[in-house]
Amino acid sequence: MPWTDSTPAGQLNFLSTIDVIHSGDSEPMKPLTLTILLIALLAPLQLFATPDSTARSAKKPNIVFVLADDLGWRDVGFHGAKFAETPNLDALARDGMIMNQFYSGGPNCAPTRACIMTGMYSPRTQLYTPGGKSKGSVNLMRLLVPARGGDAEHNTLESRNNTIEGAHTCIAEVLKPAGYTTARIGKWHLGPDTQGFDLSTCNGNNGPGSKHYGSITVARTMTDRAVKFIDENKDKPFFLYLAHWDVHGPHRALKEEVDKYKKKSQGWDNATNEKPNPVYAAMITAVDESVGRIRGKLKEIGLDKNTIFIFSSDNGGTPVTTMEPLRGAKGALFEGGIRVSTCVTWPGVIKPGSSCDTPLTSVDLLPTFAEIAGAQLPKNQPVDGRSFLPLLKGKKALDERAIFWHYPLYLTGNGAGKVKPVHGTTEPYWRAVPATVMRKGDWKIFYFYEDKSVELYDVKNDISEKKNLTTEQAERTATMKKELLTWVKNTKAPTPDKLNPKFGRTSETAPIGKGQKAP
Repeated sequence: MPWTDSTPAGQLNFLSTIDVIHSGDSEPMKPLTLTILLIALLAPLQLFATPDSTARSAKKPNIVFVLADDLGWRDVGFHGAKFAETPNLDALARDGMIMNQFYSGGPNCAPTRACIMTGMYSPRTQLYTPGGKSKGSVNLMRLLVPARGGDAEHNTLESRNNTIEGAHTCIAEVLKPAGYTTARIGKWHLGPDTQGFDLSTCNGNNGPGSKHYGSITVARTMTDRAVKFIDENKDKPFFLYLAHWDVHGPHRALKEEVDKYKKKSQGWDNATNEKPNPVYAAMITAVDESVGRIRGKLKEIGLDKNTIFIFSSDNGGTPVTTMEPLRGAKGALFEGGIRVSTCVTWPGVIKPGSSCDTPLTSVDLLPTFAEIAGAQLPKNQPVDGRSFLPLLKGKKALDERAIFWHYPLYLTGNGAGKVKPVHGTTEPYWRAVPATVMRKGDWKIFYFYEDKSVELYDVKNDISEKKNLTTEQAERTATMKKELLTWVKNTKAPTPDKLNPKFGRTSETAPIGKGQKAP
């Protein structure tokens, strides 16, 4: 509007400064006549275009990002789950887009969260696993992992105590200059630096630091604070990052929800080949209800149509659930450890009921949020991801590019998580061994540092990663291996290359004998 004062008096003062307006050869209109005419013409428009409604229509979109912890790819209704009920997540998927091939940046929580916040791959943040140590019997680790602290005796890799440096620019610091108020509610797992968030709370009530694994009420208290944050900031753009502690173990849930699923489990025919675990299902319900409450609040105050809402998980599920048909589970670089349930809605932008098959990953979130917000990308660090906003707007695909994972440690497994044998045996023991993985198009290549071996899978046609095609696709394998190793070099990714003198011993002196099984 051309005036600065929105009152009628203000409009009159502005208009009365106009002396005359000529129309062809007619006599100029007198100021008072002109004023009355213009007010009469503009008054109806003022009813529909108040300064408040104009500001709302021009307001940048709000961004809500909800992250579950350890949620399996198949644990939601929009991917076929029947035992655990996820009506709110399924509605989110129906109202927007299912991202069928979205990946976590790492096979466990800390590296993925660092990828999300910084837009950088793990070698740049040097976060690979909570605690930074290999887990499992040292005697079964063929290689000494690269230890920055000289702790080769214990075969560990120090990783800055699970922190990202204050020098790294994170999402909140990117969005704030673009006018966004920011909140981080829930699990952080990246150290004491809150990285520019206006609000940082671990459970909705306390400060940013403590842990709340196994709390049966934390999803509700976090959601209470999220709803309050939305109310407090409804007149300005905001970014809400709600990172649930559920469904991470220990597995506990509200009694009434557990009882509901216990009743449901009686006579369960398991046609979907799920694991009907009442406690785990009740924890999924806690996350689902949180999503429903937040969407309800946005609709109640009229912000739903100007909010992009994304849901995802930090890695694949654990053996408490099933990853089938995916291979592996949390901790593995096979699909079961890194392919995550993801959907997004944005009314008026994303076509309801749509889906996306483009491979995407956690490092893509920061540049996507930046483009949505009209914010500048960090200048002090590389951004490995790219914006997928064109896909949300209906573009079918983006130019093909490679995405990467790097894990230089050992991680023992259990149940379905045992996907790699001890080197030189056929006995499954590891969830992960030192490796770099690259996906490009439909193809996914593994490079294992223990013996410099390679595996190649066509994940479009072999989602279970059962058939290694390195022989049939020798030329493709060579080309992808070269690109993978170039990336390792360019990112200065730590790579183990020294033999572990303790490898193969059942004790300090006795090597594993013929026929003996790994523990």
